[in-house]
Amino acid sequence: MTEELSLVKTSVFDQKTGFTYHSGSKTAHYHNSSAELKRYTTHRWCSRLAASKLPGADLAVEYLYAKYIRNLSVSTIQQSGGIILYFLHFLVRDGTSIYALTRQNISAYVEYEQERGLKVQSVVNHLRAVYTFIGFLVERGVLPEAVLQSKIKIKLPQALPKAIPLDDIRSLLAVITTARDRALILLLLRTGMRIGELLAVKLSDLIYTERKILIYLGEKNYQGRVVYYSRDAEHALHQWLSERDDRSEYLFPGQARRLNLSYVAAWSVMRNAISSAGLSGKGYSLHSLRHTFATDMLNGGMRIEVLQRLLGHQEIEMTMRYARVSDKTRELEYFKAMDRIEQGSQHGPQRINLELQKVFEEKKLLRSHRKKLS
Repeated sequence: MTEELSLVKTSVFDQKTGFTYHSGSKTAHYHNSSAELKRYTTHRWCSRLAASKLPGADLAVEYLYAKYIRNLSVSTIQQSGGIILYFLHFLVRDGTSIYALTRQNISAYVEYEQERGLKVQSVVNHLRAVYTFIGFLVERGVLPEAVLQSKIKIKLPQALPKAIPLDDIRSLLAVITTARDRALILLLLRTGMRIGELLAVKLSDLIYTERKILIYLGEKNYQGRVVYYSRDAEHALHQWLSERDDRSEYLFPGQARRLNLSYVAAWSVMRNAISSAGLSGKGYSLHSLRHTFATDMLNGGMRIEVLQRLLGHQEIEMTMRYARVSDKTRELEYFKAMDRIEQGSQHGPQRINLELQKVFEEKKLLRSHRKKLS
């Protein structure tokens, strides 16, 4: 792949990595590998920041380079580069700079983003990226710690996740005919994995005898975990393994054997299945399979703290947002508890779920610690 870049000057990223370009046209050539794409993306945003000559642009370059060194994803680096560049531009238009940043400037930025008509979630994501950059500057002594006190918080609407009803799941699975596609969809549905995590799975990550998959690095929280799959997913997996190209190390190889299947190709599988099943217009996506897994597990009786671990959530509140208890489950749990009360069963402190209590106590202490830090 070839892309034309107009570079004003060599960025800090060039000096640190030795990323080279042909002279004259400044044409960057790189192979389609994740490492080189990440290096190219980081270079592109570092170059744009350096070319802007905005106050603090050199700090933003160092910030992106730090993300690159930490091996964060291409999308994270790209989003951070765009948001920080826009934020620096905004500060100049607002008559200030990153070096004189105040809470009022951040508030004005949030107000401006809202006036642009962005969705609440987008504004929250932008604000989170800005605060992460500010934290980086505080750590380096560029900004005072006071700027991180009393952070601006935006409340997200409690939209119900799009879990897929059982009848629609059956319709979806009924139209999937190829072994690869069926294994892909069932593994997402039965493990709760993020699509990026599943596409990165290698054959060496599978433990067939225990029906488990090892995720060495979570896509969002960068923490490893183990997930498990069901018998129907096991059957689909074995069928796919008997047909797949065994020259690739990835469970789902891409067109080039050394690469995994792309997100676009995986989404095409889901989109075609949705269309064939007559489910278009219902807002289903690959991520809906993760929501469905969470909701099914919770309604099946799984404890919320266990579900949190399987989903790879750092915060239990996120798990609560992901999965919704059905009205029927709520009803059954109510009458089960009321029966115990009416029968005079013990329901004092000795019946407290100690494991769950420990989780909430740890969260309480963690919140207190964060409050002190902020």
